[in-house]
Amino acid sequence: MRALLIVAIVAGLSSPAAAHAFLERASPAPGANLRAGPAKIELHFSEPLEPAFSGVTVVDDSGHDVTAGAASADGAEMDVVLRPLAPGRYRVSWHAVSVDTHRTEGKYNFLVLP
Repeated sequence: MRALLIVAIVAGLSSPAAAHAFLERASPAPGANLRAGPAKIELHFSEPLEPAFSGVTVVDDSGHDVTAGAASADGAEMDVVLRPLAPGRYRVSWHAVSVDTHRTEGKYNFLVLP
């Protein structure tokens, strides 16, 4: 019984330390087909971010950066303003470092229809 209690306490203490900032939602959403290009990318994460170590880039099919400036992070939100987008496929690549220093990253595409 004592061993079970110790395991439960250790598991309870390690849960918060294992937190990561996972992408919960994005606008535009992964795989979205849009009639017009968005003015910015908005990402919402499960944990607050460390702004200095988090970022997002957006490139077109040719690999050209279409962002209009640096990404900004505030709490669990991160966004980046975009240049006007022509019809085509775009790739969003993000990396997020939560305030407890765990790093996550991901990529997704969206399409601007002609």
